[in-house]
Amino acid sequence: MTDNTTQKLKAAASAVDLVESGMIVGLGHGSTAELAMRRLVQVMLGGRLERITGIPCSEHTANIARELDIPLTTLEEHPEIDVTIDGADEVDANLNLIKGGGGALLREKIVAQASKREVIIVDPSKMSEKLGEKWAVPIEVIPFGWSSQKRFLEGLGAKVTRREKDGQPFVTDSNNWILDANFGPIDDPAGLAAKLNERVGIVEHGLFVGVATDVIVGKSPYKVKHLKRD
Repeated sequence: MTDNTTQKLKAAASAVDLVESGMIVGLGHGSTAELAMRRLVQVMLGGRLERITGIPCSEHTANIARELDIPLTTLEEHPEIDVTIDGADEVDANLNLIKGGGGALLREKIVAQASKREVIIVDPSKMSEKLGEKWAVPIEVIPFGWSSQKRFLEGLGAKVTRREKDGQPFVTDSNNWILDANFGPIDDPAGLAAKLNERVGIVEHGLFVGVATDVIVGKSPYKVKHLKRD
């Protein structure tokens, strides 16, 4: 087991400690969020948690939850989520995030905005002073006219690549494509997010500004650093 995995496991355990019986829990997408799901099941089987129901952020997450026998529901049945546990690709000093490396940014943001508490678990390698120091910003676009969105993003100063899988465009759960836009260090994430929000054809972007309420950073096999938004 790598040190990063050990750190993520400790952070996942700390995040699950925030869950209480009877809660609706948002289930994030990706390998880090999966660690939290597996820890959640361990605690449920141990008897500390009962009547937990999950809302998955992706079809992949839903499949894993079914394999683990986590009861699932929908936002239509439960429009308010008590706590969501998810990962992130990058976290800045103000707890803003870049997400979408796994391609689930649209549903992740929908679930996040429906959550009373958005808990992000990461290892220290994901922390940056400014977003964009380590990761490009995923931009989910409709396939029609996608190249015009590429030119728009380049006009904002980004180096843009269309995400592919097996030589074909990567397709999201909502049948859209993803452009990875490398802006370099981003001085004003909120300002950039506003520009992206205004663009027709951009469905969603991976800048999660002011969304995370808690960031739990695995620091060692035995310690975590719990950061909270003011």
